[in-house]
Amino acid sequence: MRIHHEEWGEGDPIVLVHGWGVDAGRNWVETGWVSALLPYRRVVLLDVRGHGRSEKPLVREAYRYRAMSADVIQVMDELGIERADFLRYSMGAFIGAALLGSDSGRLNSMVLGGIGDETAESEAVCSVIAEALRADDQGAISDPVGRAYRAFVDADPKNDREALAFAALEMWPDGHPVELGGAGLRQADVPVLIVNGGDDHPYVDTVHHLIDALRNVTLVVIPGADHLTAVAHPQFREAVGDFLLRGR
Repeated sequence: MRIHHEEWGEGDPIVLVHGWGVDAGRNWVETGWVSALLPYRRVVLLDVRGHGRSEKPLVREAYRYRAMSADVIQVMDELGIERADFLRYSMGAFIGAALLGSDSGRLNSMVLGGIGDETAESEAVCSVIAEALRADDQGAISDPVGRAYRAFVDADPKNDREALAFAALEMWPDGHPVELGGAGLRQADVPVLIVNGGDDHPYVDTVHHLIDALRNVTLVVIPGADHLTAVAHPQFREAVGDFLLRGR
């Protein structure tokens, strides 16, 4: 799997993994995260398979979280990074849960933003998203949720709608962090920070399942923030800065 990755700055490495429907630049550069981390960190960015400048397989099974977590380890091996801190959001956070279970020895610490369990209602949205992404005429999309996701994806000309439709169909039903991490997640002795928006439903309502399974975890909830606004919120950046400093 060809995975696009970039390095910025010097210092201890921190690996940033973005959310669904955006690439590393849109998730981390445009929101100011890279600028905030560069003064004291070697920042590693990657585009998850199906996104940005990475390979975009048109196979639904390619977008299982555990498969995508192996891409992160591949990038670390390519760059000669044995251990690193991690900052992940949304899709990236679910990939992080899988890594906590399978490769905790490669992690110094883990920040998971925008994470919790999918519910039956939120899982069902994947079919709405796929149908909207596959529509020939955007104006013919009647479902408002489908229209919103189509506009979100179309905002980046590098996106491949068919690849992201496959990804949505596979990822949403797979969105249960404790199951993704398996037995290894409960054994992982890695400091974990979880940051969710107070209006990020269903994740803020269901994240306690993940919290109960972790040995060393801190939760920060940002009042008034939802799934799209939490990632660039100053309180998120402050929480991460405090968390990383505590680990030095």
